[in-house]
Amino acid sequence: MKIGYKLAAEAFGPAELVRQAVLAEQAGFDFVEISDHFHPWLDNQGHSPFAWTVLGTIAARTERIELATGVTCPTIRYHPAIIAQAAATLALLSDGRFTLGVGSGERLNEHVVGRGYPAVAERHELLREALEIIRLLWRGGYRSYEGKHLRLEDARVFDLPDELPPIAVAVSGKASTAIAADLGDALFATEPDPEIVRHYRAAGGDGPGYAEVPLAWAPDEHTAARAALETTRWALTGWKVMSELPNPVNFDAATGTVREEDILEHFACGSDPERHVAVAQPYVDAGFDRLVMMNSGPDPDGFIDFYRRELDSRMRQLKPSGV
Repeated sequence: MKIGYKLAAEAFGPAELVRQAVLAEQAGFDFVEISDHFHPWLDNQGHSPFAWTVLGTIAARTERIELATGVTCPTIRYHPAIIAQAAATLALLSDGRFTLGVGSGERLNEHVVGRGYPAVAERHELLREALEIIRLLWRGGYRSYEGKHLRLEDARVFDLPDELPPIAVAVSGKASTAIAADLGDALFATEPDPEIVRHYRAAGGDGPGYAEVPLAWAPDEHTAARAALETTRWALTGWKVMSELPNPVNFDAATGTVREEDILEHFACGSDPERHVAVAQPYVDAGFDRLVMMNSGPDPDGFIDFYRRELDSRMRQLKPSGV
């Protein structure tokens, strides 16, 4: 079991994200995972710095903690050749501490370059081709690729690490788990759905499983829940909504009826460590072994200290129910 800390790039500026990553390393987290967005989910989150610059700075300011994107879409806003180059460079600068998390993206971030946002079946085709291109470039030498959607012309990534970064593929159903099994090294998900892991294993996937656990720390439950309601209510909309809405104003409108009670049902709110462990347990039961602590509370320093004192050993001791 490895435990990670979510760097919410939609909620904090770049210098603050680096500071939190340094604190996370000191607190004993195994890795940090950063969202790769162009827009925040809600305007009141107020941030969305360039994740790759932040990661490079974190690599320079830390020594042990692993780094991951959670996740990058290598198909529309970026061409996969750029991501192949960026990931190889970051792997070198971090001395092999980087994992490339990839997914099929959200309209929120991908529509900005004016190339449209395709239906889900085409997004899966794009992701498969993008991963084929990344793997091809990581073999070294000059490479070309002619796909249904994506092309590569006589390209070479010159600076490659001896050990290539693992690729964790974000999935939401059977089709995407097949891509993860075929072209990825690990699984990434946001829901404690055992069917996701089962499909991945059945398709031949044997890598670790990353999952984000929704938490909100504050000294009291109400303060924590109000903070999560204010900035993270979008997480309750479900993937089909999260992937399709184009702008923060749409997420604001779509979540206008979310109540504090809804947050309390889905998030571990407050300072009771047993509640936080109880929210994490279903992810372990589902088969995930890389748990990302996604704190939506108002005090990141308070949460990191709470994790170090109260949660670290508890989370690491989690086993599937009945084991």
